[in-house]
Amino acid sequence: MNLFRCGMQREHPACILPDGVCALAYTPRMPDTPAPDDAHFMRLALAEARQAGATGEVPVGAVVVKDGQVIATGRNAPIDQHDPTAHAEIVALRAAAQTMGNYRLDGCSLYVTLEPCAMCSGAMLHARLARVVFGAADPKTGAAGSVLDLFEHAQLNHQTQVQGGVLAEEGAQLLRGFFKERRINPQPVRDDAVRTPDDRFQNLPGYPWRPRYLNDLPALDGLRMHHLDEGPAEAPVTWLCLHGNPAWSYLYRKMIPVFEASGGRVVAPDLIGFGRSDKPKKESAHTFGWHRQVLLEFVERLDLRNVVLVVQDWGGLLGLTLPMAAPHRYQGLLVMNTILATGETPLSPGFLAWRKMCAQNPEFDVARLFARGNPQMTAEECAAYNAPFPDRGHRAALRAFPARVPEHHDDDGAAISREAREFWSRQWQGRSLMAIGQQDPVLGEPVMQSLHALIRGCPEPLRLPQAGHFVQEHGEAIAHAAVRHFGPVAPR
Repeated sequence: MNLFRCGMQREHPACILPDGVCALAYTPRMPDTPAPDDAHFMRLALAEARQAGATGEVPVGAVVVKDGQVIATGRNAPIDQHDPTAHAEIVALRAAAQTMGNYRLDGCSLYVTLEPCAMCSGAMLHARLARVVFGAADPKTGAAGSVLDLFEHAQLNHQTQVQGGVLAEEGAQLLRGFFKERRINPQPVRDDAVRTPDDRFQNLPGYPWRPRYLNDLPALDGLRMHHLDEGPAEAPVTWLCLHGNPAWSYLYRKMIPVFEASGGRVVAPDLIGFGRSDKPKKESAHTFGWHRQVLLEFVERLDLRNVVLVVQDWGGLLGLTLPMAAPHRYQGLLVMNTILATGETPLSPGFLAWRKMCAQNPEFDVARLFARGNPQMTAEECAAYNAPFPDRGHRAALRAFPARVPEHHDDDGAAISREAREFWSRQWQGRSLMAIGQQDPVLGEPVMQSLHALIRGCPEPLRLPQAGHFVQEHGEAIAHAAVRHFGPVAPR
């Protein structure tokens, strides 16, 4: 069904009248013949509407005219201004009042591309406009003849002439095009990013969960972030599962069912640049501090509590710096092959070899990487790790991340990692569990033993002799052990 956005910022079905005419082009109120200049001024309003649509606002535009001259313009801006009253008409009225030096706009005409709502109609009457001219009718909330007619009330002490249907089809077409795009692509991708097509994620083995998205985190600046969120919102434990490079939330498919079956809530985001999340085109977009800020805002946005933090690889590099920012949210830590990169100790030879390989072979086959370290995986499971990266343009994060691991004292992320080291050594009050994939050549047992020594109260690690770097591919046994270890967490 077609949808359109009314002046009150709501989506509605586009009604089809008995004669087959779309209601957006239907004009129930046309009391007078349009003035000769009406089309000219309405085209100016349409130009404003197009600019609104280009910025992601519903495409409605308005102009105010006095003595044949445009004295003010306005376009929809509720999203940009965080203002539910910032409809195109209100924006134009405010600008006109400033120009006139008076809140009364005697002798002025307002042109708007969509029939005004009750709020805007009331403002127009209060401003004592001489004339209102609108384009497309709004059959759901229009207050100039479609649903009600505020302008026809003789009891009001001011009467404003109304003309409808001027360039109605042009205004209606802008709205139809805008919402057609939203139906196809509900959250448009930014010009400086790409989005992996949905069909790349169809029928992946062992990954049945419904995708969830958000793009309202300040740090995202409009990028769309994907996450899984399974289990009851008020569960006694929330398992926050953070992946690394070059993986995505698919990595946790063997652990999520165990956590959920225990009565827990499981939240598994895809870092920006990975999985179903948007992918900036430039490698420079990926910094340690920015990705950390996204995760901090993500935790706050979902108001995650009673969290057991589950981390591995970059999920640990970033994730281990999160709890000290909000200790009351975290009750446990499940840490697998990862590192706290403080810039004070050399990176492991295995990691340096990995970084060199990535620099020399930036288009390496992700599926082959997983297959080499996990012979128990099927070809279809390995191929699922390639799904987010159909071409080079989607791989900026894969190229950027190896070089972003803090190596020197002043590297981005090193200072906050040193703070995290102190937090885990001295301030951490929760329970911890470590699992080590002993076949990992990058962040294997020596690295994990050093990390183990930093985590206050961490018991002897679980050791998985057959597991490599991507420990979660043996994750079912780890998840069962974690459920037993952490048990129900008492809310703070």
